[in-house]
Amino acid sequence: MGSRVLVTTRNENVATFMKARTQMILLKELSEAFCLLLFYYSADMDESSVSKEFKDMGLEIVKRCNGLPLAAKTLGSLMRNKKKIQEWQAVLKSETWELKEIQQDVFRPLLLSYHDLTLATKRCLLYCVIFPKDYVYDKDQLIELWMSQDYLHVKGNKEWRIVGQNYFDDLVLRSFFQDINIDDESYGGYENVTCKIHDIVHDFLQYLTENEIKRLEFDASEREEVSNDKIHHLTLVHASDSFLDCLLSYKRLRTFTVLIDKPILSGQLMFDLIVELKSLRTLTLLDNRRNLSIPKKIGELIHLRYLDLSGNSKLKELPSVIGSLYNLQTLRLYGCQSLEEIDVRRLINLRHLHLRGCSVRLIKGIEKLRDLQTLDVFRVGAVEGNKLEDLKDLNQLQGSLEIEITGNPKMAENAAILVNKPHLLELNLLFPLGGNLDPGLGREIMNGLEPHPGLESLTIWRYKAEAFSPWLSSLHSLRVLSLEVCDCQVLPSLGKLASLESLTIRGLHGVEKVGVEFLGIELGKTSSSSIFISFPKLKKLTIESMWSWEEWEGVEEENSEKITIMPCLSELTVYGCQELKALPDFLWKTPLQKLRISSSPILENLYREETGEQWAKISHIPNTKVG
Repeated sequence: MGSRVLVTTRNENVATFMKARTQMILLKELSEAFCLLLFYYSADMDESSVSKEFKDMGLEIVKRCNGLPLAAKTLGSLMRNKKKIQEWQAVLKSETWELKEIQQDVFRPLLLSYHDLTLATKRCLLYCVIFPKDYVYDKDQLIELWMSQDYLHVKGNKEWRIVGQNYFDDLVLRSFFQDINIDDESYGGYENVTCKIHDIVHDFLQYLTENEIKRLEFDASEREEVSNDKIHHLTLVHASDSFLDCLLSYKRLRTFTVLIDKPILSGQLMFDLIVELKSLRTLTLLDNRRNLSIPKKIGELIHLRYLDLSGNSKLKELPSVIGSLYNLQTLRLYGCQSLEEIDVRRLINLRHLHLRGCSVRLIKGIEKLRDLQTLDVFRVGAVEGNKLEDLKDLNQLQGSLEIEITGNPKMAENAAILVNKPHLLELNLLFPLGGNLDPGLGREIMNGLEPHPGLESLTIWRYKAEAFSPWLSSLHSLRVLSLEVCDCQVLPSLGKLASLESLTIRGLHGVEKVGVEFLGIELGKTSSSSIFISFPKLKKLTIESMWSWEEWEGVEEENSEKITIMPCLSELTVYGCQELKALPDFLWKTPLQKLRISSSPILENLYREETGEQWAKISHIPNTKVG
């Protein structure tokens, strides 16, 4: 008794095997101050006796360790026998990680973790070095890039994305990725995962791929020999016209990535040269400062599987020969604001189409892409544009979809547009600005957009009708729901949604009273022997800008023992509800930890700290802010 076992590992799976996941200590990088202490200790030097010149240079050297103690220790040992300032300068100016001593000591433990990966996962990891240091990797983009290079070996009926997700998770568990950020607030509840790679891990991967992957960062004053038949993946970070002379010397390129912060003078010439690289599978061309047109010869890149033209805000059209890219799997057009129409009729292998930030109103032939998995935005207009029926047979759609209604579209009778899409997890419905849509047509469209019961996140904007569609009350897998700026007089009945964790109601100015129907309670139908639980998993409730709302009905005393309401509620926000006279007492029986009331004068007076008439009811809540 009283003994402990301390296990250090780079693989989180070890913690699972040791049954210690609840007792993990995730080590972060060392602070700069501690790195300096370790550096001078390893150099067998007393920091206090070092001259200012050596001290300043030592600080710059330590900054290159990026908080990795092994690097600080190794660099310190390297400096032990270097007593001249010129020797320190030589180390500072060198490509530090190309030094033999650094490779042996710092890269050795990384090699142990690297060699433990499967061959397919190794390829996926090494490919990440096409991007520069400090690049923020998007998980979904990485998986699509890996797919374009045939790194995802799919067996049986497994989906590409599932295999890619497994590889990504494995690399996270083994600490090759860091700063994992899961943003489930950006577009409702669908997870957007980003990460980074530590600088030293990046250098290690670059060391392993020096003969296959190359990044070029030079300007007109720097000329270097860039020809290399072995290079398969080339990234251009900074460049000038002088680079164009040598682009074609890379004859076996499978990836060409352009990440430039200023336009190349002959940007069009560069694209004309790119289309001569016939082995390309992946092409990323980000240049938002030039009126770039896509040459027709792009249709000759028949092996192209991934095309990213994001950020080209002045791009007005894609040539029809894009349809010749029959191997294309991913087309990314984020932020191409001037692009209004694209033709995908012949892109039979297209799986991922990204259009967020675009003005595309017509996607010709999209109804034929029955294997399409990603479509983030779909705009529906009244005339000569996309039709809702175009989505009817796209039943492989996954992840997130935003449907924006921009006019008064025709609606096929009894059209079930979304109900057969079980892999769609998030849905955002945007109705026209100004409420110009006819209410009857609005109800018809909303009824036809009933999603699959497996939907997890739903946002409805600017819907106009007396009430919401009945299907809203039957989405029992829904975790996140937002009703925003809708012209409705009655809130839907939501209390029976078994999985709902976050609910936002904002700008429903027509609602004057919220009754027990909102809680899912049907008066007269509650069994005397059973207990009904309303909002069984709701944790966060936000109600904002309800200008006409006066009354929030509670539960009669005789029914309160048979009804449990919001047993998991931990956060409540009420903002901009000027006419609301009181909050129901059932809220104070929930396990609230955080309460915010503001821009609601009647409520603020009622629940004001110490002086409010109802202050005693909320005084037990740990985190309260009124006013």
